[in-house]
Amino acid sequence: MTTIITPATDDTRSADTRTRTRPSFVRHTAYLTLRQLRAAWRIPAFILMNVVQPLIWLLLFGQLFKSVVEIPGFGGGESYLVFLTPGIVMMMALFGSAWAGTSYIQDMDRGVMDRFLTSPTSRGAMMVSTLLYQALLTLVQSLIVLGVAWLMGARFDGGLAGILVLLLAAMLLTAGFSALSNAAALLARDQNVLIGISQLITIPLMFLSSALMDTRLAADWVADVARFNPFEWAVVAGRQALTESPDWAEVWAHLGLLAAFASVLAWIATRAFRAYQRSA
Repeated sequence: MTTIITPATDDTRSADTRTRTRPSFVRHTAYLTLRQLRAAWRIPAFILMNVVQPLIWLLLFGQLFKSVVEIPGFGGGESYLVFLTPGIVMMMALFGSAWAGTSYIQDMDRGVMDRFLTSPTSRGAMMVSTLLYQALLTLVQSLIVLGVAWLMGARFDGGLAGILVLLLAAMLLTAGFSALSNAAALLARDQNVLIGISQLITIPLMFLSSALMDTRLAADWVADVARFNPFEWAVVAGRQALTESPDWAEVWAHLGLLAAFASVLAWIATRAFRAYQRSA
């Protein structure tokens, strides 16, 4: 029996080459995420440092304004600590993600970014790995804040399901603003500019929300603006999920908005690599 071997055509060889050299998005994402996790593991104090300020807010504000629940019209339930905790978790996610672009600035200064961009590394993987890394940090730090709140006496009627939804909302919020921070870093290429942009965005978003106070006690325009605030979407989704009888339609609607927000910003931030290369 004779076996006939057909010589590979140019098209076949080209297809095989493309298959072998095509960047693996999943593999690259895993490698790059692991790279950042290793760096964080070498400096574990970095994770704790990002938790210190939110814990101070939780401890001080939780005691300083604990009587605010007695104000007529306040819809936060019987415990201000329970009301405050989801807001503190989201504040930590917001402030931490606003600094995500710092790692890109460092890679630019060391020449690592240019080496990545001249290699077959997937641009999408470069972006998504950063978002995953920041989301994982938020997950760990949120669990620490929730643990401290529990030690202070906070009890959440939503149980485990509510806590999982809260964590999901925090991670989606982190992904969205990490992407925004990365885009700002790629376009500005300067640490001071990134810091300025972060402060300009995060502070107003925090106060134009119900993170610290029920917006029904604020001016009407604050509540109107808060409806379009991605930070408020996360706060409402997390806080509502922790109640005894959550309005799941509202929870999933806000989670959907957060997911769309993160996806759009991740796409925009990935395209910012082109702008960085053109200006290099």
